[in-house]
Amino acid sequence: MLDYETLKVIWWLLVGVLLVGFAIMDGHDMGVGTLLPFVGRSDEERRVIINTVGPHWDGNQVWFITGGGAIFAAWPLVYASAFSGFYWAMLAVLWALFFRPVGFDYRSKIDNAVWRKTWDWGLFVGGAVPPLIFGVAFGNLLQGVPFHFDDHLVPYYTGSFWGLLNPFALLAGIVSTAMITFHGAIYLAYRTEGDIERRSRRAAIVFGILMLVAFSAAGVWVARGSFGYAITSVIDPSALPDPLAKTVTAQAGAWLDNYQRAPATLIVPVLAYVAGVAALVLVARGRHLAAFVASSLAIVGVIGTAGVSMFPFVMPSSTMPNASLTVWDAVSSQRTLGIMLVATLIFMPIIIAYTSWAYKVMSGKVTAAYIREHEHSAY
Repeated sequence: MLDYETLKVIWWLLVGVLLVGFAIMDGHDMGVGTLLPFVGRSDEERRVIINTVGPHWDGNQVWFITGGGAIFAAWPLVYASAFSGFYWAMLAVLWALFFRPVGFDYRSKIDNAVWRKTWDWGLFVGGAVPPLIFGVAFGNLLQGVPFHFDDHLVPYYTGSFWGLLNPFALLAGIVSTAMITFHGAIYLAYRTEGDIERRSRRAAIVFGILMLVAFSAAGVWVARGSFGYAITSVIDPSALPDPLAKTVTAQAGAWLDNYQRAPATLIVPVLAYVAGVAALVLVARGRHLAAFVASSLAIVGVIGTAGVSMFPFVMPSSTMPNASLTVWDAVSSQRTLGIMLVATLIFMPIIIAYTSWAYKVMSGKVTAAYIREHEHSAY
């Protein structure tokens, strides 16, 4: 079995992979849902849009479920603390997600304009709200979350729901929403033709530029802001979990320290810019599949930048910095991490292979003619 320190780092990477996988796979579904009421001008056009993601959205949702399960199993203290502090925010995500299965399955069952338009906006909520809230959550993580532990390591959150909606967190929410909508617009341009394709391409350019501008503004804010955390005591990466056995201080600009200690990590934020610009150029030229790959890499860069900047922190505490949760002290036992790693190495390739096969089988353009031919079976 791998040593404990190595397993801790591996699971930090794997949780990151699951979050990125969720953003790429379920993200383009949500981006399409966000654009649905605006890019589709008629009922038939909206049915075309829905059918680009209808066969796949529920399978892609597995990335979200798996990511949450992995955090619960690998980082139980993070799971407990985050779901205490972000309880109402997570409920808002779940309430928004409720619109998706019902909307996809029942939207076109009744030939009534009011019924269908209502579910179109329901799918918009299900696509737009989760990325916004996840971005706000990341913005709060970068600033530090107001929580602490008692002597029994029971977490107590001392903030409020409205406190989560601070200016920097809302900016991070804009980054996330623009990124996901940009990604979804490129996918929609790839899977459609005619007016829908042209509108999707324009939307991709707008949201791609917004993503890069907001991401840059967030970076400047982090560099010049008043938040950042650093471990100032000696830690043993192989020690048993104990989040209170270290000393942490709040240091403005500390989130840039990793780039100074390991300059190679600069490749992550650079990837966000290079891939983002490449995706914009490619979608403008009509090379939609290549643009989709580039926007996927941009997502890796954006989310990876937050992870690399905060490492080894996972959930810093603004009210009790020493209680901040890190890769080293918020994890499960060595045996748990080892067993989970074996399961991941077995099942993740199967999931990726099946997903790839499903997309290959159901590839190609979705057209109005297809909707007419499959009036009773299409979404």
